[in-house]
Amino acid sequence: MGMNRLQELAPFVKEALQQTAQVANLLCFLHVTNTYLCSIAKLVGPSMFPTFKDGNIVLTERISSRSGKVGSGDVVLIRSPDNPRKIVAKRVKGIEGDEVSYVLDPKNSDEQKTVIVPKGHVWIEGDNIQNSYDSRQLGPVPYALVQSRIFFVVWPPKDFRLIGNEVS
Repeated sequence: MGMNRLQELAPFVKEALQQTAQVANLLCFLHVTNTYLCSIAKLVGPSMFPTFKDGNIVLTERISSRSGKVGSGDVVLIRSPDNPRKIVAKRVKGIEGDEVSYVLDPKNSDEQKTVIVPKGHVWIEGDNIQNSYDSRQLGPVPYALVQSRIFFVVWPPKDFRLIGNEVS
C-alpha cells in the first residue's frame, strides 16, 4: 500500500476513531447514570396492586438509598433476601427503631403481631397484602439490599404520575 493510499484513508480512520470515542463516552455516561443516579424498571406481579399494575414501567432514583434517606412510606426496589437474582418492589413500612404492627395471615384472620425493626434493617410490605411475599414472612430486611426508590410511573401513559411517600 502506497503512501498516497494511506493519506486517502487517514480522514476515514480519524472519523471512525472520533465516532468510537463518542459512543464510548455515551456508554460510560449511561453506565454511571444507571449505577449511581437513576434507572428504569418494569414491575411484574400483583404484590403492589393497586399502586402499580403488572407491567408498569417506573423511574427509580439511587441517591436516597445510597445516602440512607429511604423512609417509611417510600416504595423501593430491593434485592430479594431469599433470591439474590430477583429485584422486587415493596413499600417501606418501618425503618430501624420503628415499631411495626402487621396482620399475620390476612387471608384467614385479623391477628396482629408487633416487632421493632432492628438497626440496619427495614420492614417492607407489598400494598396488596393478600398477595405479597415480604417482611411478614421474611422478617426485617437488611438496608443494604435496598437498590433504589421509585419516584415516577412512565408507562403506560394512562398511569403516568409521580410517586410520593405515602405513609400508612
